[in-house]
Amino acid sequence: MATATAHKWLTNFTNNTKCSNILAPPISKRQQQHPMFFTYNYRFMCQGCYLSMNGCREGENHARNPVGTIETRTLAPVASPAMAMYSLNMAISQLKSDSPFCTSSGVVRVEVPIQEHVEAIDWLHSQSHLLLPRCFFSGREHNPCHGNLVSVAGVGSAVFFCQSHQFSYWDWISVRRFLSERCPLIRAYGAIRFNAKSKVSSEWRAFGSFYFMIPQVEFNELEGGSMLTTTIAWDNALSWSWENAINALQATLCKVSSSIVKFPKQAPPTLILSSHNIPSKVDWDLAVNRALQMIEQNDSLLAKVVLARSTRVMPTADIDPLRWLACLKVEGGNAYQFFLQPPNAPAFIGNTPEQLFHRKRLHINSEALAGTRARGVSVALDHQIELDLLTSPKDDIEFTIVRETIRRKLEAVCENVVIKPKKIIRKLPRIQHLFAQLVGRLRSEEDEFEILSSLHPSPAVCGFPTKEAQLLIAETGASMGLLITCPNHLNLCSLIFSATEVFDRGMYAGPVGWFGGGESEFAVGIRSALVEKDLGALIYAGTGIVEGSCPYLEWDELELKISQFTKLLKLDLPLRQESRL
Repeated sequence: MATATAHKWLTNFTNNTKCSNILAPPISKRQQQHPMFFTYNYRFMCQGCYLSMNGCREGENHARNPVGTIETRTLAPVASPAMAMYSLNMAISQLKSDSPFCTSSGVVRVEVPIQEHVEAIDWLHSQSHLLLPRCFFSGREHNPCHGNLVSVAGVGSAVFFCQSHQFSYWDWISVRRFLSERCPLIRAYGAIRFNAKSKVSSEWRAFGSFYFMIPQVEFNELEGGSMLTTTIAWDNALSWSWENAINALQATLCKVSSSIVKFPKQAPPTLILSSHNIPSKVDWDLAVNRALQMIEQNDSLLAKVVLARSTRVMPTADIDPLRWLACLKVEGGNAYQFFLQPPNAPAFIGNTPEQLFHRKRLHINSEALAGTRARGVSVALDHQIELDLLTSPKDDIEFTIVRETIRRKLEAVCENVVIKPKKIIRKLPRIQHLFAQLVGRLRSEEDEFEILSSLHPSPAVCGFPTKEAQLLIAETGASMGLLITCPNHLNLCSLIFSATEVFDRGMYAGPVGWFGGGESEFAVGIRSALVEKDLGALIYAGTGIVEGSCPYLEWDELELKISQFTKLLKLDLPLRQESRL
């Protein structure tokens, strides 16, 4: 019932002349007392709800053809974003007057190249935070050639895709029917829950089991320039006509600011009032030691246990999620940055180094990433730490499990798979990891869904359970959730996980990225946080436990992984910190 209500919120709207205030359902006292609870009652959705189309219909499981019209129209280049807004408004008014499309469904992108280079994150920060949904995605590696896409920001949804059930082949078909190789920049950006079968907590409810959006208004940051675009999507079969779509777009355009202010990419000084970890340090040590006992048993099939932690911080001042993301982006070399915020939801942001897969037609890349060390304060120390990671037996076990699991998954749908390099160091600004790249060629582009569903959950963050795993979870689940990785079993883990984890991972460690016509790219949503005005942040991190792991070192690894967030805050009132409990 709660999920159905959440989906109704996504389709409610307001126009320029009339506004409906939408409230969340009543919250029980038990929910309010939960340490991970985000309060949603009395939250008004005046300027942020828009009439839109959900491209996924509940219960629909038959093949659907591509929409009747798929087109991109490029207008003459202009000098600035303000001039681009004028051109788009004139073009959309003309389209509305002409009504040139006779098909019952379609998607049309209208784009205006801008000679001025503007950062997409500056454009998004210049828009009202009530203009929802909104998204941002920046790829990890940028081709320096003039005109290549660097990052994308979007507001409003021409069409969104969201349901409470697990992302299925038919949902993938529903997304794909709005995409085409002829229009490569029409993309659906979004994320998928780590475990669709687990209980959804209040802070993740509006995201559904998956949430993707083709933005109504989109800003593309290019090498040497920019582009402002609008997208119109309609489908009479989904009770969303051309007239509905173009009226909704014009209502959104009225709220989009053409005045772009470049904001400082640094967080203002903020003190932490409270910090709460789930699990606590004591529970963590108990869980790791119990996991190690199970792993080291002679008759145990377990090879690796992935433990996760959620840290809620309450600062003295509101956290601006876009400012946080901008700070992550500054030091986010060789990493993906993402931001996703549906209506009536907090913002899910992250700075992840881990690629799930990148597909360009039949060519596919994936990566194995495991083992973690801090960077050294000097070149000599950094090299010493690198050698320690490369020669560590414990980290080699963890890394080999991840790499070989991905290899087997790719071989199931690829003609051939090449691993090159097999094990090197990937250096990030604050952390370094063991890394391998896997390349394959799909037998068919239709295998993209198989790749996504096969590689997720990533072996670096999940795996399959055994009877021993169930026993371990039963004994330790009261204090935290466990994920068991066994090289020979990779599918029931999420079912067990849902029964034991004491916090909702939501989309943390799930796929985050985009689908395109001939190309798609997804990262693993680690190094991430859920941020909302007045309610602080939930920061997520995980670490793999294998034979040779040490509880306090693994805890230190969690601290290292979340440091890119916590370094933006200053500790205050130490008596309230969990470390003193």
